[in-house]
Amino acid sequence: MAEYLPVVVFLVIALAIGVAPMVFGWVLGPRRPDPEKRSPYECGFEPFEDARLPFDVRYYLIAILFILFDVEITLLFPWGVAFRDLIANGEGWFALGSVALFLAVLTLGYVVEWKNGALDWE
Repeated sequence: MAEYLPVVVFLVIALAIGVAPMVFGWVLGPRRPDPEKRSPYECGFEPFEDARLPFDVRYYLIAILFILFDVEITLLFPWGVAFRDLIANGEGWFALGSVALFLAVLTLGYVVEWKNGALDWE
């Protein structure tokens, strides 16, 4: 049980760092509600629709695709930096083949999403 003590201490500190600002804000924050602050929106007009209308799933799909291809670019930068050293070590073809396979899989996924109509906006 003693070997888990650092993990428990870490979790307690992490929880305290996450909860402490919320508690301090609730305890020390001003409470001066006025009619405008209590209004549904502070933009000056009443809402014209229910705020609980479901979002179209395409927004989420486009966001997930953006994150996917953003992570792809993030993974290509270290490969590009290390490629010169990989060539010097004689591993250039393996590195080139592995990144080509990586890009082929991502391109195949992009084509499948495109063919399924996930990127069509009506």
